[in-house]
Amino acid sequence: MSQQTVYSADQSRLQVNKLLKNTYMLLSMTLAFSAVCAGLAMAMQIGPMMSLGLSIGGLILLFVTLRKAEGQSGIFWVFAFTGMQGASLGYILNHYAGMANGPQLIMQALGLTSLIFITLSGYAITTKKDFSFMRGFLVAGLVIVIVGSIVNIFLGSGPVFMAMNAGLALLMTGFILYDTSRIVNGGETNYIRATVSLYLDFLNLFIALLNLMGIGNND
Repeated sequence: MSQQTVYSADQSRLQVNKLLKNTYMLLSMTLAFSAVCAGLAMAMQIGPMMSLGLSIGGLILLFVTLRKAEGQSGIFWVFAFTGMQGASLGYILNHYAGMANGPQLIMQALGLTSLIFITLSGYAITTKKDFSFMRGFLVAGLVIVIVGSIVNIFLGSGPVFMAMNAGLALLMTGFILYDTSRIVNGGETNYIRATVSLYLDFLNLFIALLNLMGIGNND
């Protein structure tokens, strides 16, 4: 093996380590900011329409953030996006907080989400396995869950609601492995885009687990 090859490998490893450091530092900051915004929305007692409006606004900001990820304003937009997404959770969090043992339920869902996220991310980083083969399955599964959830808005079926959330939770575990492996193996080189991907994995897993754990307490 030539010195040039060794040097290139070392440089690549340093770049990946720097990307991982920046990504997880920004991810922790955006999750904390999102939690603060969620707390403010809970204190303001936002309603379902406000929650829906914030969700739509967050979706718009998501596309803006991804487009601005390479520029200097990328940091501003990622905080704008995650802040609005966090605020959109105010209504659902108040809903579950009002149940028996509601605050404990929310903390349990958050703790389980964190445990799953850290475990799977750690596995992908440590093993450096390439999970790119999962992309087609994950995208197809996500489309099915989205369509099923939209249909269930009109059906109002409890079993379908549980099935969609169980499917979403399973898909997010796959996305955590997939998105982390893309960072480790060079599929993603921008830490803002990497942060957005992992943030969405964490957020959707939390919502799915909260719905699954909370439906048993729903009167």
